[in-house]
Amino acid sequence: MATIGTRQDREDRTDALTRARLRAALVPDLLIDARRIVSTVIAGWHGRRKRGIGETFWQFRPYVPGETLARIDWRRSARDDHTYVRDMEWEAAHTVWLWADPSLSMLFRSRAAKVSKESRALVLTFALAELLARSGERVGYPGLMKPVAAHNGAERLAIALASPAALALPARPRIDSIQRHSDIVLVSDFLDPPEETIEFLERIAGRGARAHLLEVADPAEEEFPYAGRTEFEDPETGVRLTAGRAEAWGAAYKTIYHARRDALRDYCRRLDWSYTVNRTDRLASEALVALHGRLTGQPGAMPARRGAA
Repeated sequence: MATIGTRQDREDRTDALTRARLRAALVPDLLIDARRIVSTVIAGWHGRRKRGIGETFWQFRPYVPGETLARIDWRRSARDDHTYVRDMEWEAAHTVWLWADPSLSMLFRSRAAKVSKESRALVLTFALAELLARSGERVGYPGLMKPVAAHNGAERLAIALASPAALALPARPRIDSIQRHSDIVLVSDFLDPPEETIEFLERIAGRGARAHLLEVADPAEEEFPYAGRTEFEDPETGVRLTAGRAEAWGAAYKTIYHARRDALRDYCRRLDWSYTVNRTDRLASEALVALHGRLTGQPGAMPARRGAA
């Protein structure tokens, strides 16, 4: 996936093994960072807390005509003139697949950014794994880790991503194991031509799964702050392009950049999927709250507290 960037901005990552080792070296610190972020936002959430099939009592609520009489709690109803049913908390585990884009464009970090796109993508992936694991969901990573329901799901994912097996992962996630009614979270910069991305998303839709796109963007990619003679380089192909007056390219660049995002967002909206954007100069917790709300059916989840990462 191509990205903008000057020669001064880019980092040389030509050797695949070196690239994988560098990514693996990031994992322990990023996992710690992810858990810190989770701890700042989780206090205002109440797990999944939705009624369904389970053994844990959730709440009493008024009886609605048409419901089975077996659900009525006669002891509670005898206390006053109303009829109540007993709701149990939903306990059926759901499968959520997580994927963080491993492409070279994710290494980009401008001077205005706090972290690289790759670091932010991995932190968000680990944080989601931590939240979902605490909620009892099954968390997996396509082609690398089968879905597992365990409290240490985030740690298992981190170990998997730091293992040699991660070297064999393709540029796009494998979807052959993704089953109907499961969710997949794709964390990327989504800088490929939108028609190519949509073609891939059609395959996910064809499997009956629901996708959530989380775009990680560097502020320079949105704002195009370049001026004067500037050389840009595609980190994946090595193609270079020199602008004599880079500022003259700004308007056209922004039009194309945002048209790509709008096309993907509109596609997701039509399928009732979610599309979230997180800039690397903003809080990771902002995207975490929004996405976790869509995954758990709680769009009104509490926002991150001031000072959260």
